[in-house]
Amino acid sequence: MNIFQLRDVSFKYETVAAIDGVSLDIEAGKRIALLGANGSGKSTLLRLLDALSFPGAGSISFQGQPLSEVRFADHQFAFDFHRRVGLVFQNPDVQLFNPTVFDEVAFGPLQLRWSKSEIVARVNAVLESMEIAHLKDRPPHRLSGGEKKRVALASVLVLDPEVLLLDEPTAALDPRSQSQIIDLLIGWGDGGKTVITATHDLGLVEDIADHCVILQAGKVAAEGNPAELLADQALLQRANLVHAHRHRHGSVVTHSHPHTHPHKHGSETI
Repeated sequence: MNIFQLRDVSFKYETVAAIDGVSLDIEAGKRIALLGANGSGKSTLLRLLDALSFPGAGSISFQGQPLSEVRFADHQFAFDFHRRVGLVFQNPDVQLFNPTVFDEVAFGPLQLRWSKSEIVARVNAVLESMEIAHLKDRPPHRLSGGEKKRVALASVLVLDPEVLLLDEPTAALDPRSQSQIIDLLIGWGDGGKTVITATHDLGLVEDIADHCVILQAGKVAAEGNPAELLADQALLQRANLVHAHRHRHGSVVTHSHPHTHPHKHGSETI
């Protein structure tokens, strides 16, 4: 069963097309990697899937229900959708606003009117699983970038959503924290939840995804098995995910070969 269905979806920031005619079927329970260079439209597509923005053209549905401004005028539908679908932003500072880490992670359950004992038990369990229980009384704005990212993730996981949307989840994390996040993505919900991860880190893709969608300039350049797509060097070069650099050997011989490291356009991500 498709949990999301996109048909000819387009979205612009003023006159700049961020998503351009995208059609996708996303199956429930799949782990999807949205792979693309910065500026390819990954973050915008996540915002559309989380109904923080709506398409300028085309349609998106969630389990057969249209994600549209008209549908989200029904507050009960909007409330239920955002309980079931959670987004962790690339920059945790836009997501964290409570005075302590405990309050941050407890905010969602409070909105759902869970009992006090249930909130305390669930929040403490999530903080322990993310190895940030020692931070529970700290103000989020005084944490390191990696700690903030784990708090932001915990604030979404505490609700146990059916769909987890992640924007560059391992950016700014140390190697140990990166490994922890990767293990979480692999095993979260016993592998039965839908996880959609936007990244330009080619090294992550085969570990975290069983299906890959490559975006280029707001369009779907390719989709399919991660191993097969990552083996297509010509495709990766066209999508600005790998680059051929010239190397000099001795005083005469110069040649070029691809490098699989991320490509950035300034500091902005679209």
